[in-house]
Amino acid sequence: MLAVKDNPEAQRYEGWAGPDLAGVVDYHLQPGLMTILHTEVARDFEGKGVGSLLVARALDDVRARGLKVLVVCPFVRAYIQRHPEYADLVGIA
Repeated sequence: MLAVKDNPEAQRYEGWAGPDLAGVVDYHLQPGLMTILHTEVARDFEGKGVGSLLVARALDDVRARGLKVLVVCPFVRAYIQRHPEYADLVGIA
């Protein structure tokens, strides 16, 4: 089970598998807009869906907060293309 938490001081979402940091989604927050910069998954957790779960939770939080996203990260861009239910969050192409 992966616990995903927003760490606003570090400007990133963190995915924790028990005591281990499994992955992060880095962002920059501005009024009304979150720029998603980079997704990284720890080597031990690659290929286990950690990146996708992190991105989904981050985008769910963006929606809950009423924000739009500017996607810089290619992984997140590809995720949104595969999951069009998040396309409405993209404020700037």
